[in-house]
Amino acid sequence: MDKRKVISAYRRGFITMQECAQILGTDSVQILGMMNDPKMVEPIGPRQKQSAGG
Repeated sequence: MDKRKVISAYRRGFITMQECAQILGTDSVQILGMMNDPKMVEPIGPRQKQSAGG
């Protein structure tokens, strides 16, 4: 899974910091460092449409 997506899910409140750390295989202190890393920001742009069927 893309680190940016995991961090974005944490920032949006979908997962806890502990869950974020588990998914990324790191600890909470490193997560805080990643939060301040501009490379870890998910790019904002037009989203692609996905079919409802999957």
